[in-house]
Amino acid sequence: MTNDKQITIFEGQKIRRIYDEKNEKWYFSVIDIVAVLTEQLDFKKAQSYWTTLKSRLKQEGNESVTKCDKLKMQSADGKFYETDVADVETLLRLVQSIPSPKAEPIKLWLAKVGYERIQEVSDPEKALNRSRDYWQRMGRSQKWIQQRMMGQEIRNKLTDYWKDNEVKEKDEYAILTNIIHQEWSDLTIKEHKNLKNLKTQNLRDHMSDAELVFTALAELSTRQIAETMETKGLEENKIPAKKGGRIAKNARKELESKTGKKVVSGKNFLQYPQGNKKFQNYKS
Repeated sequence: MTNDKQITIFEGQKIRRIYDEKNEKWYFSVIDIVAVLTEQLDFKKAQSYWTTLKSRLKQEGNESVTKCDKLKMQSADGKFYETDVADVETLLRLVQSIPSPKAEPIKLWLAKVGYERIQEVSDPEKALNRSRDYWQRMGRSQKWIQQRMMGQEIRNKLTDYWKDNEVKEKDEYAILTNIIHQEWSDLTIKEHKNLKNLKTQNLRDHMSDAELVFTALAELSTRQIAETMETKGLEENKIPAKKGGRIAKNARKELESKTGKKVVSGKNFLQYPQGNKKFQNYKS
């Protein structure tokens, strides 16, 4: 499994998902789909509805329920919990069991987003274009988009190195990423998100140009040092993570001394509607 693009949107509501590279399938949170169909914003009520429906379907011998798996997904509190998930085919069958005016729209939406990743695997440019379109709709400047995409490419090369050198996905990636981030910024990722008043949002989607550049420098330096040292596994890769982050930290301090301005910022894009290109501090 891989956790890229963990959140997708249907009519303004977030749907959690995860991609299974081996089987080339998206798995979506069943509760999130149920919440959309029942027009229920309260997570606990949507969860209760799904628990009751699942029990009834099991009693009826509905095979769709048995095809639901459990995977750890991030909840609103930032923690990961085991969550019922299903692929598009299974969800299309489950949708039929829930009377809802949104049944047909969500069927079409599931078919579309379930197919996106397959297209992107064979043609990665589609993924890049989709991300670019998303950021443009959110009012990001061309300069910011270029920095974000450059940073993502550098990030991908680093995680490719980790993957090929005995670093385990998810937990160990997160540990190393946090080391790099704290080393260059003097803040953990959680502290940086708190500074920007973010909860479940992607921190990088709310970084300034400068924050994106120094994040990229730290991760580029980390990869090149790791390749030189030929590090393997979590413990060995902590060394280049600290060294790479420190290179970016020294560059950050040098810039700050010349400009008198802090690079690490509490600014975000949260308060602005689509199309507004300003970047302000939502907390103040």
